[in-house]
Amino acid sequence: MTMAEKILAAHAGCDFVSPGDLVQVDVDIALGNDITAPIAIKIFREAGAKEVFDRTRIALVADHFTPNKDIKSAEQVRMLREFAEEHAILHHYEGGDVGVEHCLLPEKGIVLPGDIVIGADSHTCTYGALGAFATGVGSTDLAATMITGKTWFKVPETIKFVFKGERLPFVSGKDLILYAIGDIGVDGALYMAMEFTGPVIDALPMADRFTMSNMAIEAGGKAGLIAPDAVTEAYVSGRASRPYTFYASDEDASYAKVIEYDCANIEPQIAFPHLPENTVGLSEVGTVELDQVVIGSCTNGRIEDLEVAASVLKGQKVAKGLRLIVLPATPAIWKEALEKGYLAIFMEAGAIIGPPTCGPCLGGHMGILAKGERALATTNRNFVGRMGHPESEVYLSGPAVAAASAVLGRIGSPAEL
Repeated sequence: MTMAEKILAAHAGCDFVSPGDLVQVDVDIALGNDITAPIAIKIFREAGAKEVFDRTRIALVADHFTPNKDIKSAEQVRMLREFAEEHAILHHYEGGDVGVEHCLLPEKGIVLPGDIVIGADSHTCTYGALGAFATGVGSTDLAATMITGKTWFKVPETIKFVFKGERLPFVSGKDLILYAIGDIGVDGALYMAMEFTGPVIDALPMADRFTMSNMAIEAGGKAGLIAPDAVTEAYVSGRASRPYTFYASDEDASYAKVIEYDCANIEPQIAFPHLPENTVGLSEVGTVELDQVVIGSCTNGRIEDLEVAASVLKGQKVAKGLRLIVLPATPAIWKEALEKGYLAIFMEAGAIIGPPTCGPCLGGHMGILAKGERALATTNRNFVGRMGHPESEVYLSGPAVAAASAVLGRIGSPAEL
């Protein structure tokens, strides 16, 4: 079996599962945020449920509009707070405790290798970087799981991606996943597990692995998995408060297809509007002038991303007329960036430093685009109107290119600095 099949089989109490099988599984962690959880809470109550299946297995994270941007968002966060108090939910985060959910939960050891995680947020697939089967669901499914502790899946086929060769300068996990999405398209892995393998993946730090699994959904993937190894163990061993299991695909596992990439041919990637599949190499971008650059999100808001951005921005100044917004993804990341001097570098360069929040990524707040404006972001989506006005444009990149572009005033390479 593949990794995905093994994890689903273990949680369904089966010895073996195959693609296409329908299985009911026990869920390890069920996640909701300040947009999706209020709907699930309403359904939970309408169903007549009196208690959650396990108060330690539910996570409620008010990260999308934090701090509250208006009356509606304040009411939604209050719903989470009251529900969490009513049911003594262990993992409830808001205010100064909140961080971007898909960075916060791994950081706190809440999601672990071998888990099944469902979240009412499409980028729940991030946790596949730990070797968990993690995927986004609707709020109704979240409500059902909060009551029963179970959900059902059709066992997906798996596409195996093998990354070989040597990474070029400034190429990160973000560039590798953008390249893959550009290759197979936004529906190229529809309802399939994407398994990232090869010597290049083995050498990636956890931050880059999280980035790759995070964007599996942008290719239609049900999950984005990386087999846990020594790098994973080093990350989770000091964080986990419960047992975890490492799963790996069998050598004779059956894949829908196997795709190999030579990373020596992959330069930094830019996704043009209005889909993540519209990728081009940095050398082919031409002149794209910018109004805003955003560094942060569940895709690239980790300390390693901020370190890269700070190394590029040190001693530089943000281009006149351009807004650079930096959002460390969790309070712990914010504190570490402060202690390491990264925030000082950003401020001296002329950046705006915000709190841990999803903020502008979803067009929430703290960086909305006006008509005709262009932004380059380290986020994961660039749909029409994603970050503001429907006639604005969002381009996607990794943190090194984003930082350099903030100085240049146009999309460009750190090598130009």
